[in-house]
Amino acid sequence: MLERAKTLLRPSTRSNVPPFMVMDVVAAAARLESRGRRIVHMEVGQPAVGAPATAVAAVRAVLGKGPHGYTEALGIASLRRRIAHAYSERHGADGNGIEIDPDRIVVTTGSSAGFVLAFLAAFEAGDRVAVAVPGYPPYRHILAALGCEPVLIETSATTRWSLTGEALLAEHRVRPLNGVVVASPANPTGTMMSAQALADLIRCAEDAGIAVISDEIYHGLDYAFAAQTAAGLSGDVIVINSFSKYFCMTGWRIGWMVVAPALVRPIERLQQNLAISVATLSQIAAEAAFDDRAELEKVKQGYEANRRILLDGLPRAGLTSFLPVDGAFYLYADIAPFSTDSVEFATRMLEEAGVAATPGIDFDPIHGRNFLRLCYAGAPEEMREAVERIGNWLR
Repeated sequence: MLERAKTLLRPSTRSNVPPFMVMDVVAAAARLESRGRRIVHMEVGQPAVGAPATAVAAVRAVLGKGPHGYTEALGIASLRRRIAHAYSERHGADGNGIEIDPDRIVVTTGSSAGFVLAFLAAFEAGDRVAVAVPGYPPYRHILAALGCEPVLIETSATTRWSLTGEALLAEHRVRPLNGVVVASPANPTGTMMSAQALADLIRCAEDAGIAVISDEIYHGLDYAFAAQTAAGLSGDVIVINSFSKYFCMTGWRIGWMVVAPALVRPIERLQQNLAISVATLSQIAAEAAFDDRAELEKVKQGYEANRRILLDGLPRAGLTSFLPVDGAFYLYADIAPFSTDSVEFATRMLEEAGVAATPGIDFDPIHGRNFLRLCYAGAPEEMREAVERIGNWLR
């Protein structure tokens, strides 16, 4: 019987996706810490601070007053209204804001579930979906697990490491595309698209019949210029956002989508079956998080200070070339003068210098061997320590 079970329980081919390498770095760093080593963490893309005080207080106020059962599959109505209102507060030309119907908002279990729902709702198995490289690995991995074909399109310095309509259409002419995922600010590069560049890309895609999914989870963390939401450029784009980054709520696992009216009911049906609903306490916390903008902007100012520390210090340490650091909390550094194997370089830097960072090959299977992603969401003293350690190690 046991032998027969081994034969029956074979992993599916769709489960054969690459690991998210940053989590392997986290595990390696933890092993060193368990032996007493002090590690400066720059590998994980998450805030070093917790949820806003208003969010924590809101949850405390309802604890013990349960039961806290399922909510509507699309999310608590008041939270959906508050998310929609945020677009009128923060986005739009001349500060006029963007009016979003709350009925178009879908609350999700983090942006990760948002991508699963978006890909299932918008694409068929076998559909070809373009993603920029360097780019967030789970785009490719989730698409592959769902039976879609991720199509990698290289970016370069000539386009400020952003996907262009020209590059998208060039690939589309070779073999038709069904969709494209775009991110600004982007992970791992931190680069951003101007409002005009994003508008041009969306226009090119939609004119060619290519569905657009806009990853906006780093909105609010913009330094070079204000981030433009795709929701203000087209009613057909699927926008995915999250409370993880700007709102410092990674572990609460809550995000949202803005979708076209025609997709609301299909996504609701998927949510009903895949998750029933998002955690009630996380939804309560998320709604209250909007009331603590002052605290959140203070956290953002800390990121800006860390950004300056790295921009000033890393060239003196020996890492002189990196992509534009426009937003998010990442710096994507060129390590080619020192190594053409980013995995080996990151492993040695962790073990010998005590600084954890993510190898670029995680984000770019084509040229990522020459790059390293450094997250600057930690404390300023940690950023200064990291610069010193890296400098001493490279000398």
